[in-house]
Amino acid sequence: MFPSTSPEAGRESWPAGPHPGPAATPTRDQPPAPRTGPATTTDGGRRGRGGPRRARRAGEPARRSEDEVDEPEEEVVPPVEVRRQLAVTIAGFAALLGLGLVLGAQTSGPGHRLPFAFIIFGVQLLFVLAWTMAMRPPALLVVAGISAVVAALVDIAAVQTDVAGLAPLGYLAAGGFLAAVLGQLVRRVDRVRVTDSLGATLLILVGVVAFGTLIVLSRIPAGTQAITVCLSASGVALTVARLTDAVLPWPRLAPQVPRGAAGVVAGAMVGTLTSALLGSYLVAPFTPTRAAVIGLVAAVTAVLSDLAVGYAEAGRLMAGETPTMWVARHMQGPLGGFALAAPAAYAMCMLFL
Repeated sequence: MFPSTSPEAGRESWPAGPHPGPAATPTRDQPPAPRTGPATTTDGGRRGRGGPRRARRAGEPARRSEDEVDEPEEEVVPPVEVRRQLAVTIAGFAALLGLGLVLGAQTSGPGHRLPFAFIIFGVQLLFVLAWTMAMRPPALLVVAGISAVVAALVDIAAVQTDVAGLAPLGYLAAGGFLAAVLGQLVRRVDRVRVTDSLGATLLILVGVVAFGTLIVLSRIPAGTQAITVCLSASGVALTVARLTDAVLPWPRLAPQVPRGAAGVVAGAMVGTLTSALLGSYLVAPFTPTRAAVIGLVAAVTAVLSDLAVGYAEAGRLMAGETPTMWVARHMQGPLGGFALAAPAAYAMCMLFL
């Protein structure tokens, strides 16, 4: 039979979702189901625990969230103060050293090389003293003594050889290096650091031999004029660079190095200008252009060598090495600049003139 009333009359609509059944409660005979994971909300987030939180004890660090990342704090290194009186003093030493080498080269002549050789030997001893005290290789006295002997032998070979050349100087440099290394290997205390000292020993001996190239250059035609142009440019470049650092050490090349880029650029430019002016007064084969070119090479070499010495000194101080002999350390830069300008002058004279 069909009902007399409509099927929709008086009937409640069923919900769209599943029929809500009674909450599952654990019975006495049936234990509750084990919990398999943390409770989550409908949006996928993790539901917090309902229990009370433990109070943080005094001095206990607060718990950081997972989003927080520990960022290391950047250490700010204060720039080294530029001592103006020291910069002026080093500039004066560079000017006197360049003037002495140029005037000594003018005393050199055929059959009359000994005065210039004695001047070079004195500069070589200053170089050995400054660089050994600054770099302090193992067996310091052994390295210094062998370097002084090599300096004397180099000067004698540069004066007495029949043909002016660099081959005898190279042989003496190699022999002196081997002797210095063997002298460090003899002592057990210095044997451990002999690998680290190879660079320092080689630099000292190369600098000593480099000054000897000036004597060889004075025996070549137009060599004395090349010495005058190159060493004048180097001396002016070093002096102007240091004086500029005393007045305007900007922009700083490194916070730990008390030098400025303005001094390096100004020194190279003024040194090149000086060599061009000298070239206009010298005889052939010199011209202002040729003198400017060889003077530029010598000035840039000297200034960059002086700057490299500053970086090396800053590295030793940052490594914790105790500085020794204040005067010798600050003589190291100009001496290194002239030491590298000497073979640069020889190379430019042989290739360009």
